[in-house]
Amino acid sequence: MAKESSFDVVSKVDRQEVDNALNQAAKEVRQRFDFKNTDAGIRWSGELIEMEANSEERVKAVLDVFQSKLIKRGISLKALDAGEPRSSGKLFKITGSMTEGISTENAKKVSKLVRDEGPKGVKAQIQGDELRITGKSRDDLQAVQKLITGADYDFAVQFVNYR
Repeated sequence: MAKESSFDVVSKVDRQEVDNALNQAAKEVRQRFDFKNTDAGIRWSGELIEMEANSEERVKAVLDVFQSKLIKRGISLKALDAGEPRSSGKLFKITGSMTEGISTENAKKVSKLVRDEGPKGVKAQIQGDELRITGKSRDDLQAVQKLITGADYDFAVQFVNYR
């Protein structure tokens, strides 16, 4: 009997890469001419990311710089949950966070997709904030990976533990 192969579908973010992207964005914001005298900045505030500037357009520009650094570091923008600009005294602020884990409802959506459109004999099992996909054929599992990647979900997905 053939051994079953499996992989896990997860939504994780490399914290070090996010930190590197944030540091690069902060450096660029300090050095760029169009951010001079705008009190623009970006920094960690606990688990949250704080962006601030003296106008709504400038704080959105800081967010744009940070997003471009995340893309260069290979981090999906679906993992970034940034709020709307809000006024805080003389400054405008945006608070953002990095979301991790697949919620149960999102895991059910992926599981239903695998059941309905995936190859026969492939099973999906929800395990906490992950989803384990098992099947006899590695080709079937690769087809499922392609199917999941092609579906446009509002959360980032990665594949780990392929065995």
